[in-house]
Amino acid sequence: PLPIMTRLQELSHPVCSYGQSPRNTTNRPALSHYALCAGRITCELMDEHLTAHEHVTPMTQGPTGPLQGIRILDCTQAIAGPWSTMMLGDLGADVIKIEAPRGDLQRPMAPYTREDQERSYGGSFSTYNRNKRGVVLDFSQAADKETFLDLVETADAVVENMRAGVMDGLGLGWEVLQERNPRLVYGAIRGFGDPRTGSSPYADWPAYDVIAQAMGGLVAQNGNGPDNRIQVGPFVGDIYPGTIGAMGVLAALFHAQRTGQGQFVDVAMVDSIMALTEMGVMRYSYLGRPDTPPSGNSNDFAVPFDVFKTVDGSVAIAAPTDNHWRELAAAMGHPEWGEDEDKATIRARVRNREPIDEALTEWARTKTNEEILDAIGGKVPCGPVNLPGDLFSDAHVESREMLVAVDQPSGRPIVQVASPIKMTSTPTGVHRRAPRLGEHTEEVLSE
Repeated sequence: PLPIMTRLQELSHPVCSYGQSPRNTTNRPALSHYALCAGRITCELMDEHLTAHEHVTPMTQGPTGPLQGIRILDCTQAIAGPWSTMMLGDLGADVIKIEAPRGDLQRPMAPYTREDQERSYGGSFSTYNRNKRGVVLDFSQAADKETFLDLVETADAVVENMRAGVMDGLGLGWEVLQERNPRLVYGAIRGFGDPRTGSSPYADWPAYDVIAQAMGGLVAQNGNGPDNRIQVGPFVGDIYPGTIGAMGVLAALFHAQRTGQGQFVDVAMVDSIMALTEMGVMRYSYLGRPDTPPSGNSNDFAVPFDVFKTVDGSVAIAAPTDNHWRELAAAMGHPEWGEDEDKATIRARVRNREPIDEALTEWARTKTNEEILDAIGGKVPCGPVNLPGDLFSDAHVESREMLVAVDQPSGRPIVQVASPIKMTSTPTGVHRRAPRLGEHTEEVLSE
């Protein structure tokens, strides 16, 4: 399929499910009409996703990753925790998702497939809980708590992302579980960490993605200037802590296998975002700058290093080294710029940022993405700004098998991003869709 904007330009008037046509007189669809009818357009463009699963990598027949034989009890919900255990499941671990009778709070959250009439299997839940088996236990009931403790004896790790003290209050805290299984790794992902490793004054506060982004320093450094500080669109405040949590659990499992000694692994969402945005701390330590205001797409220490508009989209171009700059200057028709005193070195280019960026902006705006990639691709670091839909026709994505078709309880398979970790002997993979509520309770408890 062609990129989304190309298809928009080529399609004639669609008719949405309301029976209305766009109010323009050309043969191109009105984009504003698409916005007004979001989610309800039944034109060809909006239906392409219904067959996208036919053109991507299929699920594997079973677990293939290096963590086969490792059992993880997953007591998480929302995003940060499920993402963390999803990574372990992609690596082959037997992840058992423990849910209360009400289910994970992500279950009913949209989007849904058209065929999903239950509305308890939303897109986020489906993605973050693949490669897991589902068990329902009610921790308010003594019998279910004892069942959980029995499972702990068979597990290599427990992961949870509740507020500090919740599991302790249930009588299922780290110390209790360790008594039942001394080699157990206990992973905790919380907004502000756990008092066992450092008692934050905010330890009892709830936290979500945007809180972690704000308090960890990411919002302050993201945007178009000091008066335009914004959060990052994707759930970085959840996904990055979840990734760090998986890394911590893996390190603790390695230690436990060598020594037989389990341990408590504590990851705070705010701490993780601080680590992700360490540049601000570095600049304060070196330069005494208490603020590192956002600078949009540009880079304070390298020129050119930005996103430039083209005839049909945008392209990222980064030429921080002098060699890259000479290649770019030649492609722009000015090979002399590679030797000019005010442009030849990175320090000179940083000092003369504005005329260089202006020249590159004018050069890019007269060319298509393809023309720029043909001119400098492979010689100067560059790449198109892909819309999500463009990834489905990207040659890199296809060759790396980064999109996978995942079965659903009802209707067509949906497409998810595959694990970015590639291995030659024990490859990662998706072999199991997310479970329905309690789908594997009998199976797991009978083992």
